[in-house]
Amino acid sequence: CSRDWSSDVCSSDLDTGKTFIAASMLKTTSNSPAAMTHMAIGTGSTAAAAGDTALGGEVGTRVTFSPAASNASNVVTYVGTFLPNNPATSTGLYEAGIFNASSGGTMLCRTTFAVVNKDPADTLAITWTITINAP
Repeated sequence: CSRDWSSDVCSSDLDTGKTFIAASMLKTTSNSPAAMTHMAIGTGSTAAAAGDTALGGEVGTRVTFSPAASNASNVVTYVGTFLPNNPATSTGLYEAGIFNASSGGTMLCRTTFAVVNKDPADTLAITWTITINAP
């Protein structure tokens, strides 16, 4: 069974996400923040808040973006595919996040959503589109 899920919700009000974006604009060889490379899923259902630095209840293993993030017309698209047995048990998922490391690291975005039940045999693909607009 394969389930595709797409969200146009990005809680870009995370303090860590804003800091990452600002630091990325000031890149030098000595202070470049690591690029966003991983997506995580979790069981936390509490709404995203500015001070969040991690998911409320991360489960399974973070996945690298496949294909790599693309950027066109002020839009960045990340695609994360959670294969069977990630996580290894039937899990009700309520959140997802974008990070720059396979564990720990900086969280760019976190979103919560209505439950998505993922069984061990399921593949879950999340397409996360971020549009950068002027206020």
